[in-house]
Amino acid sequence: MKKRTFALALTLILASALVLGACGSKDSGSKGSDKDFTVAMVTDTGGVDDRSFNQSAWEGLKEFGKENDMKKGQDGYNYLQSASEADYKTNLNTAVRSNYDLIFGIGYKLKEALETVSKQNPDNHFAIVDDVINDRKNVASIGFKDNDGSFLVGVVAGLTTKTNKVGFVGGVKGAVIDRFEAGFVEGVKAVNPDAKIDVQYANDFAKADKGQQIASTMYSSGVDVIFHAAGGTGNGVFAEAKNLKKKDPSRAVWVIGVDRDQWDEGKVTANDGKEYNVTLTSEIKRVDVAVKDLSKRAKKGDFPGGEKIEYGLDKDAVGLSSHQDNISKDVLQKVDEYKQKIVDGDIKVPEKP
Repeated sequence: MKKRTFALALTLILASALVLGACGSKDSGSKGSDKDFTVAMVTDTGGVDDRSFNQSAWEGLKEFGKENDMKKGQDGYNYLQSASEADYKTNLNTAVRSNYDLIFGIGYKLKEALETVSKQNPDNHFAIVDDVINDRKNVASIGFKDNDGSFLVGVVAGLTTKTNKVGFVGGVKGAVIDRFEAGFVEGVKAVNPDAKIDVQYANDFAKADKGQQIASTMYSSGVDVIFHAAGGTGNGVFAEAKNLKKKDPSRAVWVIGVDRDQWDEGKVTANDGKEYNVTLTSEIKRVDVAVKDLSKRAKKGDFPGGEKIEYGLDKDAVGLSSHQDNISKDVLQKVDEYKQKIVDGDIKVPEKP
């Protein structure tokens, strides 16, 4: 009788231990729970320190981790760097096996890999930045209202030009660059309806020589402000502006950068020995804001699977860069006025030219 009683008591003790152990362990099925939440991002080939999308995303993730007392690593927040496009699927699958609650694919280049991996792992939560994956309940798509930000740099260009001629250099025509062009043109027209706007496309995102050729033609025709949405091709626009400034320091030639603060790209030492900067401003995309915000939502159990989340002026996710030394206070005041009108819905900026 005593043996049976002892055996029963031992069974109850072991059962209680198992229950307590289960309560204390991480529930892999409870995606987005506050307890032991983990998040990772997979970079594209630009690397985590690319001064663009990847770096901005990582800064947002680090800030999210700091605010939630998380540590870098598999038990907190982390990144997986891709050396080549072949690494995209490998890194995404590694993140899945590491049981991260939320996995970001940074940039449209990861779309195909993320589509495949998310389909194979329907119980995991993913997010794609700057692209859309439709009909996938475990994927959130992050987009930016580029047209709203472009409207504001259009306001700057329209009020800064002295020749009443401004230019837009696009990389490859498509839905994304359409938003940049449409917003810029509308912004210029809003404050300077008499201004002439020269729009040209390089049909490539990686031909600096083509960008420089287009810029040379524009500046020669009297254009004094050029906004580029052309990736590496835009480096040629900066090169031409700096060449002109170097030769003639008194000449007003400006470039408006894109995606990140391109202030450093505009630095030039002119023939008079003085330092100048041809960057008027840059339209930035705050990928860090988007990554941090979506991480917060997922952690609270509010993961927007199957949805496209657009980040705009209301969250300061698009807009002007912090370097504003070359913009007058009056122009900045106008920018603030138009920004509020867009946020309030008084102005709806078109997405197509």
